[in-house]
Amino acid sequence: MPRDINLDGMEISILKALGLSGNETQGEDLLTKIPDIEVAELIDVMGGLIALGYVDSDLLSISNSAAFKKARYRVNSGYSHDLKEALDPRPEAPKSRRVRRE
Repeated sequence: MPRDINLDGMEISILKALGLSGNETQGEDLLTKIPDIEVAELIDVMGGLIALGYVDSDLLSISNSAAFKKARYRVNSGYSHDLKEALDPRPEAPKSRRVRRE
């Protein structure tokens, strides 16, 4: 049963930049992949994703830009399938209305 995950635009941008494969990405590389987001906003949104458990980090506290750049991030493999569905939702196939008669 898939989890109901609601993401905003910045969270989607960060998750797409990280990739859902589980590979680690350095904070400095993440800043170059998403140049239109300020560092403070990126730290705030990343903190929310880490708090929800969607993203894992090797540092416990990311409070400034130096710590953000030094840290490594990856998408939590337990949520990767559900996050993939949240990023690209597919409509469910309609259930058949046919009934088996005995």
